[in-house]
Amino acid sequence: MAKETGQKLIAQNKKARHEYTILDTYECGLVLTGTEVKSLREGRANLVDGYAYIQNHEAWIDNVFIPEYSQGTWTNHAARRKRKLLLHKLEIRKIETKVRDAGHTLVPLSLYFKDGRVKLELALAVGKKLYDKRQTLREKQDTRETARAVAAARRRQG
Repeated sequence: MAKETGQKLIAQNKKARHEYTILDTYECGLVLTGTEVKSLREGRANLVDGYAYIQNHEAWIDNVFIPEYSQGTWTNHAARRKRKLLLHKLEIRKIETKVRDAGHTLVPLSLYFKDGRVKLELALAVGKKLYDKRQTLREKQDTRETARAVAAARRRQG
């Protein structure tokens, strides 16, 4: 079988971009078992309840749902187990200081294949207040309305 090239999206956490203000993103690998990779190749995963943390100078992600492999036997994995993230030591130290001192949060944004390997896009984020969420929704609505008005004006001209 030939090696895969490019990126293939497996799962995305759209709720995270609504709930948090994204400050910085990191691409990291995951330590997975064989049945987890096979289940991800079927395109089944859920990041919505997942969260990441730093413990003993190691990055971990917990509560990410990767269902059991459909063709698996007794060697199948637990669906919501804690998994180790692969980041450089310097990145982990930088993230650790920001999470500890500034009160930031680590949020998983997307899970994808990159050149045949599973990667996770991890974000350093700050939680939004309710009025911030309303403001972003208002801005999105305004841009949609202006785009509609421009499109309608172009239709009338042409």
